[in-house]
Amino acid sequence: MARIGIVGSEGRMGRALMTLLESSEHTLSGGIDRGGNVAALADSSDVLVDFSSPAALDGNLHAAIGAGIPIVIGTTGLCQHHHEAIHRAAHAVAVLQTGNTSLGVTLLAHLVHEAAARLGPDWDIEILEMHHRMKVDAPSGTALLLGEAAADGRGIALDEHSERGRDGHTGQREEGAIGFASLRGGTVAGEHSVIYASEEERLTLTHVAENRSIFARGAIRAAEWLIGRPAGRYGMPQVLGL
Repeated sequence: MARIGIVGSEGRMGRALMTLLESSEHTLSGGIDRGGNVAALADSSDVLVDFSSPAALDGNLHAAIGAGIPIVIGTTGLCQHHHEAIHRAAHAVAVLQTGNTSLGVTLLAHLVHEAAARLGPDWDIEILEMHHRMKVDAPSGTALLLGEAAADGRGIALDEHSERGRDGHTGQREEGAIGFASLRGGTVAGEHSVIYASEEERLTLTHVAENRSIFARGAIRAAEWLIGRPAGRYGMPQVLGL
């Protein structure tokens, strides 16, 4: 049994986590949102799960370090300086950061990497994602996670080979590019497809999230796994032993 503290408890994911914890073997040590005392929450928890905002990340990392506890970061929309802060924090405590806590998406990313590694550059890669109308970042953190998996499989850097926001006369598609398309509408929890298209054949790997409870279950599994780990930076593939 673990004491799990939720940062960002008033958001969609925070509420899903708190609901799931009520029927789990673990204890909800508390939940805070903007303006809450994250240091006090950390002091009363065995692990923090953060689904707040990029702006709050530094404070949440400092609280975890101060309490000497691990932290799971599921917040999306992170920039390079956020990842640098995570890297620094990982010298002091165990940090698991991911763009998606779903166990299914974790396995999908593994399959995306394997397919990209085995199919040549004549197979074009396109990533299509759709989310609810309230989502503020695009492409989604999951789409970028899948893009990184594909790029890593091909041994290339995603930021040097991605194509986004095509509009107007764009010219032909560059060989080896990884394309992104983002759709927004309704209450879609999350749909992601990675399309490999070649001459006269097409392969599509797809994941559909029917509700946010899948992310909450994965986040709790990640929190369980992270407790007791040495300081370092971890990801969801390690939770599944991939």
